[in-house]
Amino acid sequence: MCGIVAAVADRNIVPVLLEGLRRLEYRGYDSAGLALIDGDGLKRLRSVGRVAELTAQAESTAAQGGSGIAHTRWATHGVPCERNAHPHISGGLAVVHNGIIENHESLRARLKTEGYEFTSDTDTEVVAHLVASELKKTPEFFTAVRSAISQLQGAYALAILRESEPERIIVAREGSPLLLGVAEDGNYAASDASALLQVTRRIVYLENGDCAEITRNSVRVTRVDGTPVMRPECESHLSADAVELGQYRHYMQKEIFEQPVALANTLEMLGTARSIQPGLFGAKTEELLSDVRQVLIVACGTSYHAGLVARYWLEGIAGVPCNVEVASEYRYRDSVSDPQTLVVTLSQSGETADTLAALQHAKSLGMTRTLCICNVPESSLVRENALRFITRAGPEIGVASTKAFTTQLAALYLLTLIFAKLRGRLSPEVEAAELQALRHLPVAVGKVLALEPAIQTWSEDFAMKQDALFLGRGRHYPIALEGALKLKEITYIHAEAYPAGELKHGPLALVDKDMPVIAVAPNDALLEKLKSNLQEVRARGGELYVFADADSEMPASEGVHVMRLPEHYGQLSALLHVIPLQLLAYHVALVRGTDVDKPRNLAKSVTVE
Repeated sequence: MCGIVAAVADRNIVPVLLEGLRRLEYRGYDSAGLALIDGDGLKRLRSVGRVAELTAQAESTAAQGGSGIAHTRWATHGVPCERNAHPHISGGLAVVHNGIIENHESLRARLKTEGYEFTSDTDTEVVAHLVASELKKTPEFFTAVRSAISQLQGAYALAILRESEPERIIVAREGSPLLLGVAEDGNYAASDASALLQVTRRIVYLENGDCAEITRNSVRVTRVDGTPVMRPECESHLSADAVELGQYRHYMQKEIFEQPVALANTLEMLGTARSIQPGLFGAKTEELLSDVRQVLIVACGTSYHAGLVARYWLEGIAGVPCNVEVASEYRYRDSVSDPQTLVVTLSQSGETADTLAALQHAKSLGMTRTLCICNVPESSLVRENALRFITRAGPEIGVASTKAFTTQLAALYLLTLIFAKLRGRLSPEVEAAELQALRHLPVAVGKVLALEPAIQTWSEDFAMKQDALFLGRGRHYPIALEGALKLKEITYIHAEAYPAGELKHGPLALVDKDMPVIAVAPNDALLEKLKSNLQEVRARGGELYVFADADSEMPASEGVHVMRLPEHYGQLSALLHVIPLQLLAYHVALVRGTDVDKPRNLAKSVTVE
């Protein structure tokens, strides 16, 4: 959510800033802007809408300079409009900001008494005026910024430019991601390493409470109180090709079709082994898991649905009690803590504010056995957990998560097998068979992807619909939830998901010929129950779209459309059945003409509460 790029270099940095913003578009935004220092002083450009509009402004004004900051804004305080777009200016200062300043109202009131005039509705503008106010007390730029930051409450990533010192940019981080890029021709900062691959792979990750001064030739990092700190420089292994579309029309389509490779990479460490090693989750896995009494999974959105699937696995296979909590709700209720709980956090980005806060809350209650499953190895969540598993899905740019979900499920299944083994519930023969099933997953998913043409045909039936109902039972009910989420995210069709057995307790009242009903129908122990539920839909004139297994006795008939997956996959069938639901949402969105990768009102990385 929001994106920052900053640069001080021996080159015209405008193309770098704009390309960096373009690569951060996946994070979600509604306006964009940049500030730079050229021969005439401080220049600011802002636009509502896409980065392409800002680029056109920069080209029409021949903008250029050797230092600058740029930003994509997601509206929190103040509507999306040019006056609320970043950067914000106070005198010769320009500021861009990700996050939320919680005490902005009291700061605004105080600064108004000092004579500062506010031209926006944002919380960010107080930072610009606050730094300007501090510069009246001390002329040293870095010192003044640190003094101002010490007065802020909330979450922030900041980059600050001063007209009178064009070769310095000050940045700071608390709660929102920010990193530095080190190069031969200058130094850079950004919210995400993908924005800087164009200029460097040498990355310095800032910690919460860090401030940094970057110039053309140096990087200096301190804490807010001025104490110097050393942050290691590392090389980013992110592929530049991984954030390009290639042959695909949209990132979502690309990422759906990358799932076989993403799963293969995630499970690569299994090799040809016939046994699973707890060390896959960290050196202390066996020690921390040996006497765990229960598992608590906290996550948001798609990751929450992955947690719901895992509950069936952990309890059914490993015999471990499991609760799954929406991260944004968990820390605001009174819950019963148990120090012998394994707290599992799930996140694609590792920077999800609600999940990070939920983790801190769990720790404050004495639950320090923590594990994160995450796709970004350098993220905050990874650093703050005792155990970790990196899913290796590669960059996920599309707002609607796809490959992050399936790789999280693969990791959670591995965790289930480890628990089962530690509890003596996994014989060597079953263990070898389970590992072979995991290794075969990429092939199985590839076969499901071959259904795309048939799914594309189905998508035409959904184009003019306003509502849809998804049904599933058991561990496939969360898959129905995920299918409904995908459809509503990118097509703007209202979609709900229910356990099929709950039809008669309310949602059946909504069913008619105009409301398609999508059923996840694997050939499992609940199939016959599900068939009865589906008959209830047909009796009310509902049109059924059923994703069944190859060996399911689920005949097609008038009003009952059946698509068969190539093979039944037992406990892991959830990973296969979600694929056609992803493809269905994608192709319905194409028919309806919506913005697939950047759906309205949504952001990829939700770094504010």
